[in-house]
Amino acid sequence: MRAVFDDIRATRDSDFVNNFWRALAHDPALLRATWERLKTVMAPGALDPLVKEMIYIAVSASNGCEYCCHSHTASARAKGMTDAMHGELLAVIGMANQTNATVNALQVPVDEEFKA
Repeated sequence: MRAVFDDIRATRDSDFVNNFWRALAHDPALLRATWERLKTVMAPGALDPLVKEMIYIAVSASNGCEYCCHSHTASARAKGMTDAMHGELLAVIGMANQTNATVNALQVPVDEEFKA
């Protein structure tokens, strides 16, 4: 557990280990596996780290995870997300949820042109 917490601190360049990681500490194997996967997925790649945090916010909002919304909003802000970007992101999330629900309720078939 200590090694994982130390890696979290070093990777994030912070002394703060948030409650999510502390909650996983009851199972050291789960803690390590989750941290390693998250560290890999959230590392810079084809998508920059801010985009990844914004995706995390969108999925967390759709899943109703208050903790995740707050923690990833803080991370996104630390990576440069502005109030305007956050507001636009929330508008897109709301619009996507609305149109997804409408499409599902109407049972709209997928256009052949959209299938890849």
